[in-house]
Amino acid sequence: MKMPQDPDLASVSAEEEELVQEEVRARSERSDAGLEGLVGGLDSVIITTEPDNLVPAVYELLRYTGLSCHEAFFNADAQSYVLGLPGSASLIILSRGGAPNPFAGVNKARLTAHLPNTRLETFVFSTPDIRQYVAVQKKRGVKFLTAGPRESDYFLFIQTVPSPFTGNSIGFIEWQDDMKTYAPPGATRVSPDLEKPSFRHLGNIFELDHVATRVRAQDRKAAILEFVGLTNYHYDFGVHVRSLNSITSVARRNPDDFAMVFTSGITPFVSEEVSGPTEKFIRNYGTRAHHMAFRTENIEATIKNLKKDGMKFLLELAGSEEEGLKQIFSEPSPSTLIVNEYIQRYGGFDGFFTRSNVEKLTGATARQ
Repeated sequence: MKMPQDPDLASVSAEEEELVQEEVRARSERSDAGLEGLVGGLDSVIITTEPDNLVPAVYELLRYTGLSCHEAFFNADAQSYVLGLPGSASLIILSRGGAPNPFAGVNKARLTAHLPNTRLETFVFSTPDIRQYVAVQKKRGVKFLTAGPRESDYFLFIQTVPSPFTGNSIGFIEWQDDMKTYAPPGATRVSPDLEKPSFRHLGNIFELDHVATRVRAQDRKAAILEFVGLTNYHYDFGVHVRSLNSITSVARRNPDDFAMVFTSGITPFVSEEVSGPTEKFIRNYGTRAHHMAFRTENIEATIKNLKKDGMKFLLELAGSEEEGLKQIFSEPSPSTLIVNEYIQRYGGFDGFFTRSNVEKLTGATARQ
């Protein structure tokens, strides 16, 4: 005899099927527009801070990740540091001067008034032909912050206006020179004045694995389709945690590349009591990147030493080698509002969580 179907589960399945069908159409439209091959992998991530928090933010990343400072520069608009390591997207940490902030509107939330200019703002992807990319996307209605790409001796760069669904911008860079300096035209390059601590355990922390952005339940589908339309990524899968009113959705370019993660509610915010940690996070902090995940080896010893060096965590190490991975969230940085995730996979596991620990990780957001 056929068992009656859970109406909530049926609704989730129907919404997921609708998303998959629309995502296939989005990729087909992307291909028909001539965009295939015009966007590569993640080149860099731009994070902004308040002026007084710039150096502390850079030093936190030097102290708690495998990144090193490769470049520093300033101009009338901003002061910037570039952090990186082989095989990873770079992190560009900057603080604006008196220049207008195009993200000012999306930065406003209940608990962010003291940090009005702080956010992971932009994901920058490589492109072999930025002018062709921009021309095609403008015809499709995509809006950019500048009329055309900014030019230097080393690169061409442009970025979209902040998304109404994520608050993020998507940037594109075409390199003109192997030197790869991120200094814009007219900037003064200086020797980085921050040294990386010589802790052995930092050698266990590697490239940027994924970033998770919190989006509203009602904007989940639009956020994913927007990202697919701007990049060469595809929607891979979603994990629903009904007990916490949460969906974690993953977009990928290929299994070995940086992944973009979107976490949302299953249903929109109703109240503090029933809406779950994801929707409550958005109510408090707005739509924004919640955490940056770094691939880690010898994770138990690494986390032990990070704790000795003062790093605090939102939960204990979750997962197991038998399940395929272990992972943990730090407390959010007071300088950037971003959580660090450390993740180690075992035996060819290529996911981002297991069903036994995704609930723990999602629930940890409530402790921020």
